[in-house]
Amino acid sequence: MSVWSRILELASRAFDPDIDPPGPFEECAPQPNDVAFTAAVIGLAAKMARADGYALQVELEAAQRVFRPPPGEEGNFRRAFILAQQTVLGFDSYARQVGRRYRSRPCLLEDVLDGLFHIAAADGDVTEAELAYLAEVAALFGFSELEFRRIKATNLGPEAGDPYAVLGLLPGASMEEVREAWRKLAADNHPDTMLSRGAPPEFVEIAREKTAAINAAYAQIRAELAVAAT
Repeated sequence: MSVWSRILELASRAFDPDIDPPGPFEECAPQPNDVAFTAAVIGLAAKMARADGYALQVELEAAQRVFRPPPGEEGNFRRAFILAQQTVLGFDSYARQVGRRYRSRPCLLEDVLDGLFHIAAADGDVTEAELAYLAEVAALFGFSELEFRRIKATNLGPEAGDPYAVLGLLPGASMEEVREAWRKLAADNHPDTMLSRGAPPEFVEIAREKTAAINAAYAQIRAELAVAAT
């Protein structure tokens, strides 16, 4: 079941008195039937593909896998994507709109960024232009530079010698801070968490990769701090 299908299912059950109220994972989804959000995400994905100067078929295919359209809407998704990818112009309006509307749902905004990273990497290379695009979208979503550094590191891997970036920390953080950050991020990004949210397989795979990066960073920092303490 796609994220969009899950949203529609929740919307259809919203006023059923015999159904339990929405759980915490629904807080990571857009409002039911939020057409403006869907259009903005398609626009951001398409303009992500154009950020390095040219758009490839593999990026459209990656966008369809990550931001999966409802059954029967695949053609409309492709047409909207192809139209939006003609230029990068206007992406900031999309990002600002989504950021304003869902500032209180950072997990949803991070999901969108993860999807954009996935599209950027679909052709095998994430360019400086694409990274600049992603950084500006993150800023318009309301993420700090430190938060974007973490999201970038968990998607692309940390820069050499900087496992702290994966945990959203600066070098010099205490072991207690490291452990607390690791526990929270490991729980938030666990594949089972994504499955519970009804995420498509591509997001579950992204979660697996992020979890592996988070655990590796934690293990590296713990080992380095243990050596330093001896």
